[in-house]
Amino acid sequence: MVRTFPRPGHALGLLLVAVAIGCAGPSGLRDRFPWLGRPRDTEELKASVGWLDLEAQDAARGPLRPEDVLAFAERSRASVKPAVLYPRKAVLVVTGGGSYGAYPAGVLVGWTATGTRPEFDVVTGISTGALLGAFAFLGSSEDCELQRCYTTLRDRDIYRRNRLIPALLSESFADTAPLAKLIERLATEDRIRRFAAEHQKGRRFYVGTTDLDARRAVVWDMGAIAARNTPEGRELFRKVLLASASIPGFFPPVRIPVTVDGRRYVERHIDGGTTSSMFFVPPWVPPGARDQLPPGWLYGSDVYILVAGKMYPDPAPVKPRSIAIASSAVSTVVYDQTRSDLHKLFLLSAMTGMNYNVSVIPRELESPLESTTFDPKEMTRLFNAGYQWAVSDGRWRNTPPGYEATEGAKFRSGTTLTDTGRGAPGGVLGPPFSPIPFSPVPGAVPVVPEK
Repeated sequence: MVRTFPRPGHALGLLLVAVAIGCAGPSGLRDRFPWLGRPRDTEELKASVGWLDLEAQDAARGPLRPEDVLAFAERSRASVKPAVLYPRKAVLVVTGGGSYGAYPAGVLVGWTATGTRPEFDVVTGISTGALLGAFAFLGSSEDCELQRCYTTLRDRDIYRRNRLIPALLSESFADTAPLAKLIERLATEDRIRRFAAEHQKGRRFYVGTTDLDARRAVVWDMGAIAARNTPEGRELFRKVLLASASIPGFFPPVRIPVTVDGRRYVERHIDGGTTSSMFFVPPWVPPGARDQLPPGWLYGSDVYILVAGKMYPDPAPVKPRSIAIASSAVSTVVYDQTRSDLHKLFLLSAMTGMNYNVSVIPRELESPLESTTFDPKEMTRLFNAGYQWAVSDGRWRNTPPGYEATEGAKFRSGTTLTDTGRGAPGGVLGPPFSPIPFSPVPGAVPVVPEK
């Protein structure tokens, strides 16, 4: 074998490339080009919510103030109140969120401990919310199993990562065989029969998936599937739960055969959170009675929304890698979609007269950056926080995103900014109805509501 060596010119070129790469590192670039500024660490990113172009703030003033919107919602609820109130119903909506589902799991168990948890007439769930919702639908007798699932499971109990090169050429980066086995162990024949029995009583449990190829949401009536009482029905029940939690690209799609006008097809279903972070279905009413229902038949009923995540994501430095950037961008879109869906349910509650109740991971509670990491220690911490919220606080949020004091609007149009978030007396935040920072003490630095 003949060994070749780079020519002197090539060797010099390689050396220059190496030096350039070294200089192109974060510190090298900053040293050579100070005008590039410096990267922001985690603490500075948290403070960056107060970096404002103050002159542009007036542009953020909208035609409606938040308190006017809330007052309008209350008037709308009052306007549909029927002369005779219908029986009060309870609807539970659970979002997706992977391992963040430990928090709403804790809320459910803590809610049971208070003695005020209702029997839900309808439960809807997506992704991890589908698994949570299944336990919630069957009642507090499943709390021990719910706690075990969200405090002891590890990554290996959910998925196995594929090797990089084969993964790039296949449907996913991970194999969900462990999760399929877990669902098979949890969705026993006995439990599935209990779903069928509750369905016969008129209660409903719905799970959302996404048809990958048709690009549309699909809602499955799980009680109706369970009521088939066949091996095929039980297999479909488990497949739907698996499909709803199958994060596209990370987990493989779940193939579900369907028959249309006598012809058989195979659909590929993925995480329901791809098309919607949550969804509402009204309580079941016998077909013959639907046309006689007045607009306010749901007045005074409750819709409870358990969000497996925060209202706004924690800021964190993103690695300068394409996959990391794409992942962070998708996560940001999902958070925005969740807030949008919460607004929709708030509007729905106002139009129907229902009470709007939301529980979300508190802003101040530290949460893992990756919802696909199942660490028992972190999940137990989230679970305990949800439990404590339910037993010691339990004040459900009744406002949509952006309407709390720490969520006021802000507006930017320039690059020369003022840090309005540091050194404020007592950390007082601006009122929720005003996007303009104000100073509670004359001469104090104004504080801007967080995004």
